[in-house]
Amino acid sequence: MFYSPINGDVKCHLCRHECRIAGNKRGICDVRENRDGKLYSLVYGKAISYHVDPIEKKPLFHFLPGSTSFSFATAGCNFSCLHCQNWEISQLPHEKKEILGMDLSPEEIVELARKYRCESISYTYTEPTIFYEYAYDTAKLANKEGIKNIFVTNGYTGEDALREISPYLDAANIDLKGFTEGFYKKVCGAKLKPVLDNIKLYIELGIWIEVTTLLIPGYNDKDVKPIARFLKDVGENIPWHVTGSHPEYKLLNVEPTAPESLVTARKIGLAEGLKYVYTGNVPGLEGENTYCSGCGTLLIKRIGFNVEIKDFEAGKCKKCGTRIAGVF
Repeated sequence: MFYSPINGDVKCHLCRHECRIAGNKRGICDVRENRDGKLYSLVYGKAISYHVDPIEKKPLFHFLPGSTSFSFATAGCNFSCLHCQNWEISQLPHEKKEILGMDLSPEEIVELARKYRCESISYTYTEPTIFYEYAYDTAKLANKEGIKNIFVTNGYTGEDALREISPYLDAANIDLKGFTEGFYKKVCGAKLKPVLDNIKLYIELGIWIEVTTLLIPGYNDKDVKPIARFLKDVGENIPWHVTGSHPEYKLLNVEPTAPESLVTARKIGLAEGLKYVYTGNVPGLEGENTYCSGCGTLLIKRIGFNVEIKDFEAGKCKKCGTRIAGVF
């Protein structure tokens, strides 16, 4: 899906890299290969990992809070983030030149989601764009069964591909990793603008989105205010998760994010006009909770993945009646 032949090469349109791939070669993701002028996915039906997760782990705080999501991935990614938290599976095709995974069909995934009484299926851990056909077929089946579909994504899906799957996609958490082209090029091997464009496109398509920024000391911690301003301009109701990082993969000499940096980032986001800003990866901070944007009442209390619904019912604050943005 989503490629065009060019004199023996193929141009892949699945993601915003738009790779031109020569014969018997692979794209940046290392999981799509040109074979005799046709582009093949090397990961269809090959799940590298699957789990039943709390929806809050995605993280999604305004989409079916307290529910569980059947979550799976294949190996590979179209980014090469120096700080990747799941590099053992996302970078496997790059590091080991291997395509590993257990056979698991779309039908089996939907059946497992039903077996474990999950309200949704999440395409996560690596990047769903690189296993698009697998995700598409699964999402279509899940939709027929009344199961919601969620992308946890770097926001680099091609426009046509995103539009094609959008009727079956209910929510997404999009990583906005920084706010400069320099950061995206140096740290992620990608560009910023396509991610910003896709955030707007998700909203245009009517897909519920939440945005996550992993704060890396010395790399993107100066981007907090411009990110908050961008999100406010796009939509003040977008929940923004500002999360803590720890030394990982190729950024082993970077200090973990200080909890006070997350608290400060949350204050900046709220001051810029965002209604829902959360802190993450440091359980116990006040920023895990959902408060009414009208009267400030505590609506959903969270400690880690433990969720307690308070003065909140049918998407509204019980005290003042303010409707909270999201899918409840």
